[in-house]
Amino acid sequence: MLVQANILTDIVTTIFEKSGSPLDEASLVAGSLVKANLMGHDSHGVGLVPTYVRHIQAGLLIPGTSAECVKDDSAIMMFDGRRGFGRRAGGEAMAAAAERCRETGVVLMTLRNAHHIGRIGAYGEIAMEHGMISLHFVNVIDHGPTVAPWGGGEARYVTNPVCIAVPGTENTPPTLLDMATSLIALGKARVALSKGEQMAEGLMIDANGKPTTDPSVMYNEPKGALLPFGDHKGSGLALMCELLAGGLSGGGTIQPNNPQQKSIINNMFTIVIDPARLVDMTWLRSEIDATVDYVKSARPADPDKPVIVAGDAERARTAERMAAGIEINDEAWTEMRETGEGLGMESRVFEAS
Repeated sequence: MLVQANILTDIVTTIFEKSGSPLDEASLVAGSLVKANLMGHDSHGVGLVPTYVRHIQAGLLIPGTSAECVKDDSAIMMFDGRRGFGRRAGGEAMAAAAERCRETGVVLMTLRNAHHIGRIGAYGEIAMEHGMISLHFVNVIDHGPTVAPWGGGEARYVTNPVCIAVPGTENTPPTLLDMATSLIALGKARVALSKGEQMAEGLMIDANGKPTTDPSVMYNEPKGALLPFGDHKGSGLALMCELLAGGLSGGGTIQPNNPQQKSIINNMFTIVIDPARLVDMTWLRSEIDATVDYVKSARPADPDKPVIVAGDAERARTAERMAAGIEINDEAWTEMRETGEGLGMESRVFEAS
């Protein structure tokens, strides 16, 4: 089915309100999930709502919780999400770091103990709204690993994303690189499973370390694993995410001596940079325009597919889905409806959508 973004946002906002969130928090998190769907990142979209609600009911996600600044040392800022909604905690930490960067020129910010922070590009967008450049390294803990290291036959990482955000100019949209260090996000396997579809070849292995296209191996015991992107390169970046985000935030890494409560906890290591402290901004904007134009001027390998840069695909999908609506498969919609009804929402809210 197709659901318009504003209707979907209202439904998800109500679900979170009924789960204990104040309206502003519920609206923020709902909007972030819907935006992920609009951009084509369904793995980080509203399909996560039932999981979030289960975690709230289990005491693993605490609504109404703000980020706590646990260290403020000029250009170094450390935050604890206190198991609150990751989008709220991450947004508060990122906004504070971007404001501080106006004073210090560069900020090293860490966030620990935040429930799932969602699409990492959201925090790059906050930096860019302040005119800043940002780099983000994230690890995922509180549940078992899901991604095999290069050469491994079983999981040792989670999808550990990396994000780099560079503001746009009058002529060039922002350049926002936001990627998992696995070939796909785990949520893409969840989406395929709910649709009853197989995955493409070469993305995952089963519990015996053998290639498979069956997404159920990521959810049934014994579990399989996703594969890293770029072979040893993605695997190497995933390890650096563990050491930087998990180690330097104080939140911990995926290694098994750290306790796991079967939730989703993110730690993030972020560097925010004021480019005006380094170079003339008129010159830099000219370089951004010229460089992106030069890259996109390359002759396409496929005449029907123009060369794109980071951020182009998401902008195109957002335009398409804002017009046509967001596609939600029947199983995911049923699960969301049952979640809402369990919180006291009327069935007609979902039927009318």
